Amino acid sequence: MDWDQFHTPENLAKSVSIEAGELLECFQWNNDFKKEDLCEEMADVYSYLLMLADVIGVDLDEIGLAKLQKTQAKYPVDKFKGISTKYNKLGE
Repeated sequence: MDWDQFHTPENLAKSVSIEAGELLECFQWNNDFKKEDLCEEMADVYSYLLMLADVIGVDLDEIGLAKLQKTQAKYPVDKFKGISTKYNKLGE
């Protein structure tokens, strides 16, 4: 496809960030978002993230689960349930 020349990892990462900014724009002044607008921006972020994963040859489900396992190790439920303290600040 002719668009592939523009779908470098750098360009796709930039596009994820740009679209994520547009997602935040749905909440810029209050929490009264339009679901249709929010869903469109979510779809844009998702689409660019899928393209980025494809270009660099990774499986989003696989890396997402791996990240969840790391997070579980950093934030065990018995120590962090009900608090929002960062893992390296727990003893302070």
